[in-house]
Amino acid sequence: MIFDSLDFLNGITTDMLPRYFGTSRKPPSKQPFKRSNMMLNPLNLKHLNRIDEADADMITLNLEDAIAPNRKKEALYNIGLFLSHLKHSESFIVVRVNPLGQGGEEEIVFLNDFGFDAVRVAKIQNQTQIARALALLSYDKELHISLETKEAFHALSTLRINERLTTANLGILDLLNSLDLPQSLVKLGNPAIDYILSKFLIDAKIAGIHPVSFMFQDYHDTQTFKAWCEYEKAMGFASKACMGPKQVQIANEVFGADRKTIQRALYIKEVFEANAAKGINGFMDEKYGFIDEPIYRDALLILNNI
Repeated sequence: MIFDSLDFLNGITTDMLPRYFGTSRKPPSKQPFKRSNMMLNPLNLKHLNRIDEADADMITLNLEDAIAPNRKKEALYNIGLFLSHLKHSESFIVVRVNPLGQGGEEEIVFLNDFGFDAVRVAKIQNQTQIARALALLSYDKELHISLETKEAFHALSTLRINERLTTANLGILDLLNSLDLPQSLVKLGNPAIDYILSKFLIDAKIAGIHPVSFMFQDYHDTQTFKAWCEYEKAMGFASKACMGPKQVQIANEVFGADRKTIQRALYIKEVFEANAAKGINGFMDEKYGFIDEPIYRDALLILNNI
């Protein structure tokens, strides 16, 4: 926990919170995994107080649609309070700000002095907005985007105008609304949803952006959530937005590399390199059949993402 007790906050108004800001700056994250991205509401102080001990690979502190307009300042100052006392976290910490032109610029400027890893901008549409966010954002932080508009969905493969834009998060419900499509389409095997997921994944990969699949809203239906994770992993995804620790546990398990896959990759790497040293880059192996450079490169990809 960041604070041993939250009792000191009793009776403190929003405007008084900056007096209690600390001077800690969490070092940049060295988290190698991005299996789970857990969304947290910064109005829930108990949840904020545990971000230093969460199992999520990524934590997103949400200032956007889950926060009523009259409480956004309170939520922003809460984030400032807890980040300014956070000394360490295994998780990669992101703050999701409001759309540019709707408070996002001011929130980015406020947040620049705190120790965390990335800002995620909501409702991005085009390169101009990407450039604006990058101009405001401190150079020690990554830029992530929420892909929630038909404009961004169409243009995703062209949006990475700077290497600091690293990650796109699929906001499928907002995207469906932008496309004038009902949320009831979000079902396993629905061809329209399959197309959205496939296009999002491939366009993000073309751009060099890491894609994070959408949040499943029914927190208690862990069976369906796991089915979505397995389905998306089979498509090629490696990351899933999560709502709470139960979903985090499932996402970490599903998107983690299994021992059999790792052992196969290690074996292929070893036998290919041994044969390549003899000038043989394609050969029949008694264990895994024909092995050549594309098979070897796939093994390296698996090992690099462990």
